[in-house]
Amino acid sequence: MGIQFNSGPMVKRHNYQQNAEMNITPFVDVMLVLLIIFMVAAPLATVDVPVDLPSNAATPSPPPTDPVYVSVQADGLLFVQEQEIALNQLQSQILGITSGDLETRLFLRGDQAVDYGTLMRVMNTLQKAGYTRISLVASEELEP
Repeated sequence: MGIQFNSGPMVKRHNYQQNAEMNITPFVDVMLVLLIIFMVAAPLATVDVPVDLPSNAATPSPPPTDPVYVSVQADGLLFVQEQEIALNQLQSQILGITSGDLETRLFLRGDQAVDYGTLMRVMNTLQKAGYTRISLVASEELEP
């Protein structure tokens, strides 16, 4: 709202008139920003239930110089690099291989037949050890 003052020669001391025009530009700006936020956030909130994840069509990234692989076979056997270990020994084995460097990227390879709970137990053990850079490895998608 604005106020218009009369500026004539016979101006009384409190003779002013209110301007009833509303400036809606800030309101429109806020609404457009909110619209953009909701347009970006809405697709992220949806979850597709059907899952079939074993293959990957992305171009493979170059392997690191010293990769550390944790593998889970279909029968539940757990391997670090080429050595078979039990799940309760995983934390100490990984700490020994990485020399305690928690920033080392670990590559988790799980057989397609491994149940989800087994794979999550391995990931939780690695995260409890302090490793947050865990990558899941998938096979490349073969195009017909």
